[in-house]
Amino acid sequence: MKKIKGILITLIVIYVATAFLGENFLGGYNQGKLLERTGLYGLLGIGVAFVIITGGIDLSIGSVVCLVGCGVPWLVMKQDWSPEAAVMMAIVVSMCIGLWHGFLITKLKLQPFVVTLCSLLIYRGATRGLAEDQSQGFGGDYEAFRSWGTEAISVTSKFGIPYPFVILIVVAAIAWVFLNKTIWGRYLIALGNNEEAARLSGINTDRMVILSYVICSMLAALGGLLFILNGNSAQPSDFGNFYELYAIAAAVLGGCSLRGGEGTIVGVVIGTAVMQLLKNMINLVDWLKSHMEFLIVGVVLLVAVIADEIIKQRVRRQR
Repeated sequence: MKKIKGILITLIVIYVATAFLGENFLGGYNQGKLLERTGLYGLLGIGVAFVIITGGIDLSIGSVVCLVGCGVPWLVMKQDWSPEAAVMMAIVVSMCIGLWHGFLITKLKLQPFVVTLCSLLIYRGATRGLAEDQSQGFGGDYEAFRSWGTEAISVTSKFGIPYPFVILIVVAAIAWVFLNKTIWGRYLIALGNNEEAARLSGINTDRMVILSYVICSMLAALGGLLFILNGNSAQPSDFGNFYELYAIAAAVLGGCSLRGGEGTIVGVVIGTAVMQLLKNMINLVDWLKSHMEFLIVGVVLLVAVIADEIIKQRVRRQR
């Protein structure tokens, strides 16, 4: 709870500062885009939060976004698949990706860092080969596909709320219930705190690890679909690049410990908002240089990790 309060105060301070420094920050268009980007990246942050809670990591998120973001329009426009069939294929593929990651980590005892780093390269390379390194999109049928993808929640446009943000809130609510109100959520947290103790207490730790990676890959696939519906253009060579950086940073800022066993869904959503607000500030404030975005994000993430370690050391000393 204290971590959520801290990141919420940070969000408010940055928001107020940007409102004073950025001339067009409070405009309706900019606020809408801020909510939209928070929704898109927030899905990735929630996904990786489940993995981090178990003590793992997933570096392949950006490549999964690329695979789905390029693969769905490629199937629809180049292979004449129906949108429904293409989306179902994306769901199946993302589920298989999560199962594959979990299998390698639990059964072959490979390190999550190594598994997902290799996967990062494999999925992007496969996407570039599949699409022949050509930009993918829905072309002249973009509006039709966009309306198909958002028809069920089109009512939100009446209130000026971007649909990715609405989807984020729904997913966050489901994830919160799962993590805090179900036995499986408690298993995940127990696994992250002490895997051996969790196993000895009767928890099927392998199954829970696999589940966390399936959730992560499926939310990355959902993010990839929304990114392509939102932008209608995906270049296999760079689409989704460094998205895992934003997801992990949002999760850590939101209270997820990289040691595992700790994390909140509300904190991840707020952490995502902080990351997107910082990016927005960089673009709007004249004396901040846009090419320093990664520098600022890296510093923020490092500070968050250092703060997390200091807090844990203080707790250990108090105990």
